[in-house]
Amino acid sequence: MNKFFEYLSKLFGTKKPSQPTPTTPAANNSDEPAQISNSRVLVIVYDPIVDPATGKKLSEQQNWYRVEDLATGFMADILQNSGGMARYQIVQRIDVNEFPAKTDGFQYDPQSYLAVLRGEIQPHIPQEVDYNAILARFKILERVARNEIDEVWVFGFPHAGFYESTMGGPGAFWCNAPPMKNTEAAKRRFVLMGFSYERGIGEALEAFGHRAESIMAKACEKLTGEANLWARFTRYEKITPGRSAIGTIHFAPNSTRDYEWDNTTVVKSECYDWLNNFPNFKGDFKDVTNATWGGGDIRAHHQWWFNHLPRVAGRQNGVHNNWWQYIINPNHVI
Repeated sequence: MNKFFEYLSKLFGTKKPSQPTPTTPAANNSDEPAQISNSRVLVIVYDPIVDPATGKKLSEQQNWYRVEDLATGFMADILQNSGGMARYQIVQRIDVNEFPAKTDGFQYDPQSYLAVLRGEIQPHIPQEVDYNAILARFKILERVARNEIDEVWVFGFPHAGFYESTMGGPGAFWCNAPPMKNTEAAKRRFVLMGFSYERGIGEALEAFGHRAESIMAKACEKLTGEANLWARFTRYEKITPGRSAIGTIHFAPNSTRDYEWDNTTVVKSECYDWLNNFPNFKGDFKDVTNATWGGGDIRAHHQWWFNHLPRVAGRQNGVHNNWWQYIINPNHVI
């Protein structure tokens, strides 16, 4: 592991995190402490050399982001906006000097890939990456089973073929993509994130936000009506006029379409009630507009959204009041 990622490990925690096996608790408990969730991450970077004469990698030649900067900013945002409840530790980084194989075995070479970027040829179909090959090559299932790692972040590029997130392990469920098949050997659930160094920290947070949406929808799927607090959290004006809350990762409280985080329309939202009073709501609806979540900036909106996810003690209807316990460790979803 290079010195930079050794530094990150020290910065975000070096103690071996625990991954408790979930039990079947009482449905309601106001005293159960909110647990800090730690996750050990294997980082795999596909950044092939595209100019042998200079040794320049794809990210350098295209002037895209540095993985180090993306990882640092992303982890800092999650740590801050979870109130310290979600803590990532990168335990290893593997740099791969090649293009990952597709499900049919096809691999780009530098010439063919750069031709795609220039619009000279169409991207290869099928586009999806061969996840099984990656799992096998880096012994991911075995490492998860041995509690060496808890999840995987793969950094790639446009047309690499990675989902923003997908889940593996026994009982794996939809995580913004179909679960990876034949991964029960991992012995527990894990998430594989697909990040792009062509895009910024805001887009990385968006990928993580869809992971959060999938996991919390699953955690609350047996609850109906007002008991389903996840459904209440995601309300926005367009679908529940006058009863907006925080919205989704795509829809702010006043959005009328996907990604419209810059809408200046004033609407009533209970977002302050969620932030300050959860789970004892006081009916505190206040006027909000795009200025409330950063004026339209993607990273600012997503930071605001994550900051409102509950992270307090107790449990209601069998669901922890600290939702980060599910988002970081999907094994808690029962």
